[in-house]
Amino acid sequence: MKNLPIFDLLIIVLYLLGMILVGFYFSRTNKNSEQFTTASGKIPGWAIGASIYATFLSSNTFLGVPGKAYGGNWNAFVFSLSMPLAAWIASKYFIPFYRNTGEVSAYTNLEKRFGSWARTYAVVCFLLTQLARMGSIFFGIALSLQALTGFSMELIMLVMGVCIIFYTVLGGIEAVIWTEVVQAVVKTFGALLIFYLIIHEMPNGISKVIEIGQANDKFSLGTFKPNFVESSFWVVLLYGFFINLNNFGMDQNYVQRYHTTNSNEKATKSLWLCVWLYIPASLLFFIIGSCLFAYYQLHPELIDLLKYQVALEKLPNGTPDELKAIMATLQPADYGDKVMPHFMVTKIPAGLMGLIVSAILSAAMSTISSGMNASATVFSVDIYQRYFKKDLNEKQHLRLLHLATVVFGLLGMGTGIAMIGVKSVLDVWWQLSGIFAAGMLGLFLLGIISKKTQNHEAILATIIGILVIIWMTFSVALPDEYAYLRNPLHKNMIIVVGTLTIFLVGIMLTKFRRHNSK
Repeated sequence: MKNLPIFDLLIIVLYLLGMILVGFYFSRTNKNSEQFTTASGKIPGWAIGASIYATFLSSNTFLGVPGKAYGGNWNAFVFSLSMPLAAWIASKYFIPFYRNTGEVSAYTNLEKRFGSWARTYAVVCFLLTQLARMGSIFFGIALSLQALTGFSMELIMLVMGVCIIFYTVLGGIEAVIWTEVVQAVVKTFGALLIFYLIIHEMPNGISKVIEIGQANDKFSLGTFKPNFVESSFWVVLLYGFFINLNNFGMDQNYVQRYHTTNSNEKATKSLWLCVWLYIPASLLFFIIGSCLFAYYQLHPELIDLLKYQVALEKLPNGTPDELKAIMATLQPADYGDKVMPHFMVTKIPAGLMGLIVSAILSAAMSTISSGMNASATVFSVDIYQRYFKKDLNEKQHLRLLHLATVVFGLLGMGTGIAMIGVKSVLDVWWQLSGIFAAGMLGLFLLGIISKKTQNHEAILATIIGILVIIWMTFSVALPDEYAYLRNPLHKNMIIVVGTLTIFLVGIMLTKFRRHNSK
């Protein structure tokens, strides 16, 4: 535990107050539902691009990627390299499609194409995954900041959650986007500051990092062999392509931004700005992880301390000999996520810690605020107005959006707090929601590409796809006598195979029907 000096706490408080003031500022013009959800299409493209970048660069990236690079190599960076191809497809097909429909929800078109079941399926999957995502970010940020500040995890989540709800409700999507522009700058500056402080602690600086990294194969992108069983270059590339295609094509967080500017060209430029900002930024976090690895290689006594912390978590009441036995089995990947918080606690001087904590907070707040706004929009358009009351006046619609934002913010916060005590249960729930969400992209592609596919064919293809995804996810738990029934592919291939199954089965069923009708 570490109690922050008053000056650092003041910096954090000023940052949080600044975010709230942004909400107050935009509340003056946030008087109708269109302004709340799309800012009436008046946001400049560069600001949208910066906000999408901020949403991508979540606290999971800020805290998780350095730990991943520390424990392994740069294989996960291939995810970022897949973004340009997904962005090209999105800019050529998805952005014009959504803007031409004029529908603020990403899922309204699915009902027009296949019926209400498709829209409802996609909406439920989206809302479940958003709650899981917000909860995991709340939990992750509280877990890290607890070590840095000494405050309880519940208090951290409560303060952060109230601030996010406040400015998101007051200012709508306009406040979300402009706070994310600020947060993009803060979190990028924070990462550069951490990088500088690590290099400053290294004898011979960068050259020593490169020397140690090369000796330990820390810069590898993975094997280039066509291997789909391990996390090869190709597995991560395919996984990244399909995930990013889902982000740019089906995720309301991103689709909603396409409507906040006044032309396809500006929306396209905003998407590409996000890509060109995120690739070098994500690379910076991998470099930070490699720098941390080099630093701790020069200070092995600190590694023993981290190993002891992990061993104590695995066996809280263990004897010294039992803890030493566990420590002897630990690999860098087992304690990699503890390295960056440990470095921050021990090496970042007073006065700078407030800036770093603000950067970590901004990484979490940008993703959570956009999730709240997108969830409220989808709930109001695709659930409330679809099934309960269609003809809402502007005052009623805006009140509904405000209330939904508060509710989803509180649910996300509650999910994060619940993870403190029942992480395993929520991990299963998160995995289940991911299973069903993985089929959304396949259904969307089937609807937009195959114009001849009918409702019953889409239903059957979706059911088959979900069954394949469930098998690929859970077959690893089968007993040894049924080992031949286990999924032989790497877990990152689940979304790839699941998406292709729904799409290709739908195509085949359509061709089979048309062939028999001749």
